[in-house]
Amino acid sequence: WGEGQERRFHMVRRWTELRDRRVLDVGCGVGMYTDAFLRHTPHVFGIEIEHERALEARTRAAGVIQAAGEHLPFSNAAFHIVFSHEVLEHVEDDRACIEEMVRVVGPGGRLVIFVPNRLYPFETHGIFWRGRYHFGNAPLVNWLPTFVRNRLAPHVRAYTVADLRQLLKGLPVRIVHHTQIYPGYDKIVARAPALGSLLRGITYALERTLLKAFGLSHFLVVEKEEVPPGDVRG
Repeated sequence: WGEGQERRFHMVRRWTELRDRRVLDVGCGVGMYTDAFLRHTPHVFGIEIEHERALEARTRAAGVIQAAGEHLPFSNAAFHIVFSHEVLEHVEDDRACIEEMVRVVGPGGRLVIFVPNRLYPFETHGIFWRGRYHFGNAPLVNWLPTFVRNRLAPHVRAYTVADLRQLLKGLPVRIVHHTQIYPGYDKIVARAPALGSLLRGITYALERTLLKAFGLSHFLVVEKEEVPPGDVRG
């Protein structure tokens, strides 16, 4: 947990009311954000598909269970806040996962989502080249035509603004806030504080300009609408 994660959590707090709310962390990993939510409400739950990670997360929040995002084991409208941090790009069916997240949040509740930005100049999940996986940041991969990009990075998605609009199409939600953000550079700061601080200063300033479009991640907040009687959506 570093300054970058704390900054993202501050963004979540800015766009949601957390006090005593029921919160679901979808794809909670080892429970770092799940634990952060517990600062503000005791009603925190998480799901994680990987067994070992789910067990570790449960040491931080008792409400963590092993499950897939496409099949959330909760009743309709069970939560006020549903949170997903850099998870949708990994699930088998991102539309099904979004539908489930919308289903379990109540009317007036909010979904808070971070996902990779297709316009960021690096693919941060590594790539496959000549049958071998190469770890690390791969420059300009996300700027390639989709069919080429997906051959190099078939294991992870990256989203444009249009992709996210399409993912939400037809669901009973409205977009409250959508922007792009740059990295926290925590590892660079740890190794070279002056350089890391400079990068933070420059790129955080870019978030206030049109160049925010090239940020690392989308930050998306959507609100569940009231569903008219007889409408089966959500």
